[in-house]
Amino acid sequence: MEKPGEMTTLTRVLEKLHTKGLDHELVMSDHGRLQNKEKQKIYNPDELKIIKTYRFEGESDPGDMSILYLIEDKEGEIGYVLDAYGAYSTHEESGFDEFIQKIPVEDREDQMIFA
Repeated sequence: MEKPGEMTTLTRVLEKLHTKGLDHELVMSDHGRLQNKEKQKIYNPDELKIIKTYRFEGESDPGDMSILYLIEDKEGEIGYVLDAYGAYSTHEESGFDEFIQKIPVEDREDQMIFA
């Protein structure tokens, strides 16, 4: 997506996801599982895999630190979960961190995702 050594912003990654039609946000449901509200799908961790993780750091405010997980389901649909990381996590739902940690990780290159 970017040249080696260039910084990527959250906005640029989200714009690229939108351009490719991969901008489906996954949120925690009341049942403690991730949900794609657009598609009315609810997922367990074993039905998903994290294919890319982006970390963004604010220049002066630690509250600007965020993490974007690109997640693929078993049908090959890609969505994302956005969160602040560390002590600034925006997910107050109990079990969010444990759920994310149970999802297998397969770190793909940007070219494979955005080709």
